[in-house]
Amino acid sequence: MRCPVLASAAVALLAGGCLGPRAGPVVPTAGPMRERVAALALRQVAFGSVSLIPVRFEHARISGPFQDAGRTLYCVSAQMKGRTFGKPEKPKIVVREDKGALAVIEDDEVCTGHRTEPFPELETLGNRAG
Repeated sequence: MRCPVLASAAVALLAGGCLGPRAGPVVPTAGPMRERVAALALRQVAFGSVSLIPVRFEHARISGPFQDAGRTLYCVSAQMKGRTFGKPEKPKIVVREDKGALAVIEDDEVCTGHRTEPFPELETLGNRAG
């Protein structure tokens, strides 16, 4: 009797993890903003959210918060190893904060010229499973 229950639980977990990037704002949650930004980044396909192969993050960087055209933005990047053989991937996203809610936007150009700093929160959360 346990097998059908375990199988359905596994299917539900896999289906939930394979939905890809979320459209629209994420419901605000408690916790430091940098940890929330890291958690949102890790739910993106570019950061390995649907990878069956474990990935490792190194040299994660964040810039922000900074203002651009009235928006509060963060730019997140990292070196991700594991999904490809040899050369690491370098995923990047731009996160917009609006009244505590976070969303990923398509605007890579806003990150140009902003000072980055190490982002250990992303490495800690992303390398936890590995």
